[in-house]
Amino acid sequence: MRIGIVGAGNIGTNCAVQFLAGGHEVMLSFSRDPASLSALADQLGAGCTSGQVAEAVAFADVVVLSVPWPVIDLALEQTGSLEGTLVIDTTNQFGADGVVDLGGGTAARFNSDRMPGARYTKSFNTITAGYQRQAAGRTGSDRLVQWICGDDQGAKHITAGLVHDAGYAPVDLGSIDACTVMEAPRRVGAVYGEEYRSDDANQVVAAVRTNEPIPPTPTYS
Repeated sequence: MRIGIVGAGNIGTNCAVQFLAGGHEVMLSFSRDPASLSALADQLGAGCTSGQVAEAVAFADVVVLSVPWPVIDLALEQTGSLEGTLVIDTTNQFGADGVVDLGGGTAARFNSDRMPGARYTKSFNTITAGYQRQAAGRTGSDRLVQWICGDDQGAKHITAGLVHDAGYAPVDLGSIDACTVMEAPRRVGAVYGEEYRSDDANQVVAAVRTNEPIPPTPTYS
């Protein structure tokens, strides 16, 4: 698939690396310094290019939104309409003063509403880029979980395939409005900031879907 990445910071760059390793094509975009973005694309090698945000959206089968929370609106101004486009949102609601108060709604809902008509999913947001990079490519039951939420089942199926290709275990947590436990901040009773593998992740899904507290955070040797 062709993947346009809007925001080549730590998470966006790791996504690019892992998608390229999984056999996909990538276009990087959204940088104050186009020359450095081009150099990064050259460094990542065959299958990776760079361009303007609108070019990346036009190029892509899937758009990855991976920019800091305060500049999401600016990035979306440059994407133009995302109606009908599959979007993977990796962002977290951190502002200059910490976690942004969204009035009790999920960050996924807040962002989905900023992208009317997009085939919205959220993933790659719960673990640091460094740990994602380190854990990519594990096999079997040791694979690191990447949580997915969204309301479009077809979009989640495609996102899950990309998560798998990137070297992780995809786990569908549920809907945009029921994904609070995969969102910032790190806290007791949430999966954000924690490593999960599939067996334990499935117990979390069962708890979320019955509106029960999730099990205690697992530990792995």
